Formats: sequence, C-alpha cells, structure tokens
Amino acid sequence: MIYHNHLKSMCGILGSTIICENFENALHTIAHRGPDGERTLNLQKCMLGFVRLAIRDCTEKAMQPMASDDKTVYLVYNGEIYGAESLKQELQQKGYVFKTTSDTEIVLNAYLEYGEKFVERIDGMFALAIYDNQKEKIFLYRDRVGIKPLYYYYNGRDISFASELKAILALHDDIAFQRDNTAIYDYFTYRYIPDPKTLYKEIRKLEPACRLSFDMQKRTIYIEKYWELNPNENMGGTYDQEEVCEQTRCLISQSVKEQLVSDVPVGTFLSGGIDSSVVSAEIFRMTNNVHAFSMGFQINNEEEKSHDETLYAKMLADLYNFPITYGKFDMSTLKEVKARVRDWYDEPFADQSCWPTYMISKLAKQNHVPVILTGDGGDEVFGGYLNYSFYNQKVGNRKPWSIWCDLYTKVLKPYISNYEFADGILDGLSLFAKGAYAWGRCDKKDFAKELKIGWGYDDYWYFRKYYNPDLPPITRAQYIDFMTYLPADILTKVDRAAMQNSIETRVPLLSKKIVEFSFGLPQENRCPNSELKGVMKRAYEGIIPNEILYKEKHGFSLPGSYFRPHEEIRFTMWEECWK
Repeated sequence: MIYHNHLKSMCGILGSTIICENFENALHTIAHRGPDGERTLNLQKCMLGFVRLAIRDCTEKAMQPMASDDKTVYLVYNGEIYGAESLKQELQQKGYVFKTTSDTEIVLNAYLEYGEKFVERIDGMFALAIYDNQKEKIFLYRDRVGIKPLYYYYNGRDISFASELKAILALHDDIAFQRDNTAIYDYFTYRYIPDPKTLYKEIRKLEPACRLSFDMQKRTIYIEKYWELNPNENMGGTYDQEEVCEQTRCLISQSVKEQLVSDVPVGTFLSGGIDSSVVSAEIFRMTNNVHAFSMGFQINNEEEKSHDETLYAKMLADLYNFPITYGKFDMSTLKEVKARVRDWYDEPFADQSCWPTYMISKLAKQNHVPVILTGDGGDEVFGGYLNYSFYNQKVGNRKPWSIWCDLYTKVLKPYISNYEFADGILDGLSLFAKGAYAWGRCDKKDFAKELKIGWGYDDYWYFRKYYNPDLPPITRAQYIDFMTYLPADILTKVDRAAMQNSIETRVPLLSKKIVEFSFGLPQENRCPNSELKGVMKRAYEGIIPNEILYKEKHGFSLPGSYFRPHEEIRFTMWEECWK
C-alpha cells in the first residue's frame, strides 16, 4: 500500500439559488454517494449541500461545503485530484496556510490564487461548484473525460445542480418536468441518452471538460470548454516503437501509483481482459496489500463459458500472488437486480454490464474495500474495440471521396427513401454507427412516429459532432468513442453502479497525461499494422502472460442465454422500466 496523509472522500453535491424548504430531503436522495455525513449551508443567495463517503476518519475541518478564510468563496466538490502535492507546495510558497490535508482545500486555494482557470492546473476526476460572493457568480466544473457526473436545471433566472438527476427532481418536486421526446428517441439510437440531454427538457448534463458560469446579477449562464483533445492526424508511425512502448509503461505506472494513494483498503476489478490486467499488474508490482475482485458467470453451456474470464484473472493472480475474491453472476442474480436500473440511472440506460458491475461493487463493499481501481478507458484510449478493425477495413482513408460524402450526407440523404445501401458506400459515419450497434432510422420508424420525430432529424448527431474524416480510421473511431460512448455509457455505468454501493472507483488509464500521449501518437505507433491496442500489448509482454494479451476480446457483458432469443436489450429495458 502507498500511504499518504491526504483525507480522501467521494461524495455527492447539491446546490441551488432557490431557497427550498425540502433541500435536505433532496440531499437525502443521493445519500448513497456519501453515507458517512452530510451538511447543508444556507448562504441567503444560494444553498449548498454535501454528502460524504469517508475514505479516512475525516475531521470536521475537512468537511464541505468548505469556505475561504474571509467567507467569500465556498466550494462543494465530488472527486479526487491526483498528483496535487506540487500544486500545494506552490501555493504554500505563495503564502497559503493549509488547515487540513484534504485535496478539497488545495482546489479551494488554487481558485483563490488563479481564478477561474485554476482547473487547467489540476488533473483528476471531479464535479465541483464554487460560489464566489464577491464576484456574485457560481462556477460549475466537470472533469476532462466525464468521470464524475454533474446535472443542472436553469429556468432563465435560477440554477440548481446536483451529482444525480434524482436530487434535482426531488428539489423541485413542484415542477412538472416535461419529457424530452428527442432524448427518448436518442436512447433507442445509442442505448443511453447522450450529453448534454437528459430525459427532461429543463434539465441538462454539464458536458466533460466544461465550465459553467452563472451570473447572479444578470441571472444568465455561460458554458465554455476549458480543454480540448487534439488527436494526431498522421497515419504512419514517426516515433521509435520501443521508446513508445517504454513511455506507455512509464505513464501507466505513474498514474497507477498516484491513484493508489489512500489510507483505507484499496482493491481492483480484474475482469481477465488486457486493461484491468495491466492496471492490476502495475498495482501488484508496487504492493501486495491490495485486494482483487473478479466476477464470473454460472456456466451451463459453451456460450456462458466464453463470457466467464475468471480463468485469466486467476492466471494473473497466481503469477503475482495477490489475494482475489470471485463472485458468481447467474439468472437468479439478474432477476434480483434487473428492475433497479431505473433507481440507479434516473433515465433510460441499456448497458447490460451495469448489473454485473453493480454486483462486483457489492462484493467489494462486503469485503470492506471502499476504493477500487479499474481498467476503464483502455479501449478508447489505446484502440481496443473490435468494431475498429471492421471500420478500418470498410472505410480506409477516404479523403478523395470526402466532397461526395459531404454532398450525400448533408444534401441528398434526406430525400432518398432507401438510403441504407448508399450509407455503406458514402457515409463513413453511418458505417461507424452500425459497428457501434446504433440503430438507424429504419430500426426506429415506429418510435419516430410515436415520439413525433421529423424526418429531417439527424439520428447520429451525437457521433457526427465528433466525426473527423481527416483522422485515420482507427483514430477517428477512437475519438468518437472517447467523446461519446466513454462518458455517456461506460463511466456513467460504473459511477452509478459503484456509488449505489458507496464504492469509489478510480480510472488510472484516463489520466490527462496518458490520454494526451496516446491520442498524440500517429495511428501506426498506437496500433502497429492496425493491430488493436498494439502498443499496450507490446509494452506489457513479459509482464502479463501472452494468453491474456493476445486472447480474443470479450466485453464485460452477460451471456445471450440470460435473455429471450433475439431480445434487444434497449427495447426490453424501456418496456420494463419506463413504459
């Protein structure tokens, strides 16, 4: 274990410029995010609330909302800042005296010193709110990747915000929020409701890497990006591959070391895949005082056997001799938790791996391990999804076709009654969407009619927002997934499932340095000879068994036998939870 004297906590936050009598009741709806304490603060012009998950026996001085010495600035904060010691020392040299050892105080003092752009000096996972009484402004920030959630309601005069949608609904239980039919329609396209939409027209998600400013005098909001990811547009490798592999290992090792910092038991979710194996191997090369958890499936047939990767988890555990606890997911487990998706996510969500994620989080909770490192993000950052190969083969580099593709997509497509054949030839984005299991217009025609979605509606607007035909095919697909699927599905899934069990999950493969490094590589350096996750595989040869590195990829999903034949999960979950 790597010990440190920082007081760590994950939590839930709530705030509003509307002074509500039921504020505490609304805060209680997210108590699972922080069962170890809560506090509300009425500052006349706004209210702030905080529920705390203690990762150490925290003192009252480190409790939130946290105020500056002159009581002009207040902070509520959900998350974790990594590698913040150098920033703390820098602030101390400027005369700041720290009364706690929490990273919350580092964030607060960084804002006092550097103003709104303090966020450029930190890395981590966070959703935070700052009330500056002197400037008469409220600032909301969400981390670069979208690891931590942040919702807000703005009615043209007042603003409310919270870690989860349910808290805003409870805070404003006198408002009949209107369902957003376009968001419901988008759910059937993507299997989740894409940012910044929510199920309700009046409530939005703050998008990753964004800062929202609310002017309390003008009663206006302003949203801007504070960070942009700029992928390398080159196809061919320009860097020495051995050096790239060495730097990959160094950056991952450094990130894991930073995120191991804790004063309570730390664990890891080990699926048996490459990403979780890399994170786990790095952990156990540093310390053996960490507990691993792996979720398998009841095996009755070959398909169920193919989904159970605990054999590979055991292989790594035996190699590094670390403790591992196995869970078993079966049909009875699914029946027990299936209907709880609505309570967890507050809006339609159809990633079937949410159930085993919930159960493995529950397993960690039962074993008193409140901090977990995961391998999430590795596929998006290093290029690991199988549909990337399909997309690379089908699309290639179509720059000579780009003019015709744009003409077809923007002008001709709405007037072609049977456009799916043409999509396969001219619309590279539609090819990506099909590989990502997104439903096209023909799949949703009945829903379009019921929800009154016009023919001109762009079904793939969320993907199109980040579609860049100038990028090499694999990089292009990675970038879309990184900006869409990762925050809206993967990170949402893990945050809610883990926090329902009051478990803090950390994602070392999504540190700013790793993300910028990998996307800064030419495609050939990241995926040599178009080999998915090639640089990571080469970097960890000799550290992780080849049986794990080069086995067929399996997602953390349920066997098909758990559902009715040909059952489409997004439709079934809509019928069961939302109809």
